[in-house]
Amino acid sequence: MNSPSTDFDKFFNPTRIAIVGVSTGDYKFGGSSFLHKLLDCGYPGKIYPVNPRSGEIKGLKIYPDLISLPEVPDLAIVCVAAGLVPAILEACARIGLRHIHIMTSGFKETDESEGRLLEDRITALAAAHDLRIIGPNCMGPYCPSSKLTAWGAIPGLTGSVGIISQSGGLTQRLTEYLASLGIGVNKAVSFGNAAVLDSTDFLEYMAADDGIQVIVMYLESVKDARKLLRMAQSISRSKPIILWKGGDSRAGAATAVSHTGALAGSQEIWTAFYRQTGVIRVQSLNEWADTIMAFSLLPAPRGNGVFIIGGGGGNSVTISDAFSRQGFEVPPLSEDTMNFLRRSVPTAGSIAGNPLDMWRTFTDSVYLAEILELGYQDPAISNIVIDHLIARKAFHFANALDPTPQVIDYLTRRQPAKPTVLTIDTDGGDSELAVAGVRLRTRFCRAGFPAYPSADRAARALGHLYRYHAKIP
Repeated sequence: MNSPSTDFDKFFNPTRIAIVGVSTGDYKFGGSSFLHKLLDCGYPGKIYPVNPRSGEIKGLKIYPDLISLPEVPDLAIVCVAAGLVPAILEACARIGLRHIHIMTSGFKETDESEGRLLEDRITALAAAHDLRIIGPNCMGPYCPSSKLTAWGAIPGLTGSVGIISQSGGLTQRLTEYLASLGIGVNKAVSFGNAAVLDSTDFLEYMAADDGIQVIVMYLESVKDARKLLRMAQSISRSKPIILWKGGDSRAGAATAVSHTGALAGSQEIWTAFYRQTGVIRVQSLNEWADTIMAFSLLPAPRGNGVFIIGGGGGNSVTISDAFSRQGFEVPPLSEDTMNFLRRSVPTAGSIAGNPLDMWRTFTDSVYLAEILELGYQDPAISNIVIDHLIARKAFHFANALDPTPQVIDYLTRRQPAKPTVLTIDTDGGDSELAVAGVRLRTRFCRAGFPAYPSADRAARALGHLYRYHAKIP
C-alpha cells in the first residue's frame, strides 16, 4: 500500500465522484442527500449518480451500475443496503476504483452475526483488491477547499485544523461550531467502524500535511494501541493533537459498542496514554472547541504568569481562582507598570495591581491599550486576560459607546506576541445577555482573538496551551 501522504488525496480532493444508491424518488438521507448537498455547496467536479433504475436526477444522468460509467471515478460514496455492499466493492475492484466511502450502517455495530460477517467480508475484499475504504457506518471525508462539504459546516470554512473522528454527528457539530467562530477546517474524516482504515492511517496522513497545524480527534476505540502510542509520541512533538476519548464511563463504553462496535478500553490505560504522549485530553464539545481555538489563534506562551484586566472585585477574584486552578501564577507587576496604575487608578472603588480592578478598561479603549502595552512589556507576564463586560442597564452605562471596534483594531495592529484572550461572561438565565455575548464573542474570534464565555473555560483552554508548550504532562 502506498503511503497515506500520497495515496489519500483522492479522498479529500476528488475530481470525479460516483454516488452509489441515489434514490430516484423522494429526497432521502443517503445517496440522495449527499448528491443534493454536493450540488448545493458548488462541488466543481463530476458527479455520477448510480441506481439500477437509471433515469435522471437534478439534471444528471443516472447510471445503472459502476461498470457503465464513462470513466473511473476518484471516489465512490456507497449508500446501498448493507447486504449489497460486498457486490459494490467487487464492482469497484473490477473498474480500478480504489477509494471508497461506505456510508451504510448495519455491520458490526449491530452486534449481530450477519452484520459482523458482512464487515469481515468488507475487510477481506479490501485486502484482496487493495481497496482504500472509509467506514462503514460513517459520514466519510470532508474538505472545504475542494468543496467536498456534503455534511459538516456547509459550505465550510478553510483553515488549518484536521479532524479525525469515529462520529459523524460530533464532527458535524464541531465544524459548524468552529466555522461560527471564524476557525476553518483543512480536512476532516468520519471513519465509523474502521473495517479497513483506522485512526492511525489518517493520523499519519494529516501529520504529513503542511496545511494542517492542529490535529483533533474523537475516538471510541483503536485497533492498534501500540501504533497509536508510537505515532502520537512522535507527531505531538511538532503538531498538537487534541483528543476527546468517548466511552470513559461504563455507560459510555457500552454505548460505544452499539455506535461503532468499538471496545473502548480502560480509563487507566488512556490516562497513561495522555501522560506518555503529550496528547491533549478534552472531555466535552465545548472544551474541544475552546482548546482548538487557543491552539489555532494564539502564540506559544513563554511562562505561566497571567495579567488579569477587568473591573469588579468579585470578577477579579474568581478569574484569579480559575487561572490558579489551571497552574497559572498571578504575579506582582513590574514597578514601571505599578507606577502607571497608581497614577491612573482611583484609590476608592478600584484595585491597582494584578488583577486590575478598574471600570475604565470596559469603556475606554485608549486606556485599555495603554494597560495592555504595559502588560506586553512586563517580564513577569506571559499571558493576558481581558474581562470584557456587555453594557446593560444593571451596570449604569447601557448607552455607552461600544469600544469593541477600537479594541479589535488595536489588537489587530499590535498582533501581540503574548497570548491574549477575552472573557465575556454570559452565564445565567438572561437570554438577551446570552445572545449579545455570542455576537460579541464571534466578533473577537473572527478577528483572530479568542473570546470565552467564562473564566473557567478561558483558563482551561489556555492551560492546555501552556502545558503543551512547557512539556508538562
